[in-house]
Amino acid sequence: MFQRTSGPPGAPVLLLGGSLGSNLDMWRPQLPALADLRVVRFDHRGHGASPAPPGPYRMEDLGRDVLALLDRLGIAKASYCGLSLGGMVGMWLAANAPERIEKLVLICTAAHLPPAEGWAARAEQVRSAGMGSIADAVLGRWFTPRFRAALPAKVAPYRAMIAACPAEGYAGCCEAIGGMDLRDELPRITAPTLVIAGADDPATPPEHGERIHAGIAGSRLVVLPGAAHLANVEQADAIAQLIHDHVRV
Repeated sequence: MFQRTSGPPGAPVLLLGGSLGSNLDMWRPQLPALADLRVVRFDHRGHGASPAPPGPYRMEDLGRDVLALLDRLGIAKASYCGLSLGGMVGMWLAANAPERIEKLVLICTAAHLPPAEGWAARAEQVRSAGMGSIADAVLGRWFTPRFRAALPAKVAPYRAMIAACPAEGYAGCCEAIGGMDLRDELPRITAPTLVIAGADDPATPPEHGERIHAGIAGSRLVVLPGAAHLANVEQADAIAQLIHDHVRV
């Protein structure tokens, strides 16, 4: 698994897991505000510079990749922040390896996202027609129309990010989401948890965040206005502050 580490050695460790179709550069807007933390950004399997073995994958596979990364870096326990697919992996980790997760931040994600047939169809599409065939549709879920219209130069690199994602890796992760149901695992999560939803997120609308919040005892829910799925880009400062305050408290 490919990763980049920044921040002072000895500082509290924070892992950042990204969205389906992204790479670790999606977290650049947060790095300045998190500079006092030891930040480990990583690419999920089949994304960015990480290997893309043949799919399908399971959420457990993606979670165990993160555990192997922690072992390789010699990190016994860390806080974890994940958006979309990254949040799904975070829920699996916090429920199945609670001794490794200090605090948890879940952004624009879901514990269950049916129908599985839709994910299978998307996987088939990218395998047969390539990532370019879905890039514009994904971009439409990632950002609000107003943001795309006002800041096209800021949005363009994210379209390129989607198009560059390995098709097999994207497809394998689609299949992991299609087979995922973490609803019964939420009550097992004991790490202090912050759930963040984008008010204008068409991919994982706020009701998904509400269900996660209801399932994790003691969790906190924040719904951010003016944010679609990649809320960390569209509301970069607000997300960075929320992450920092939760991890640092």
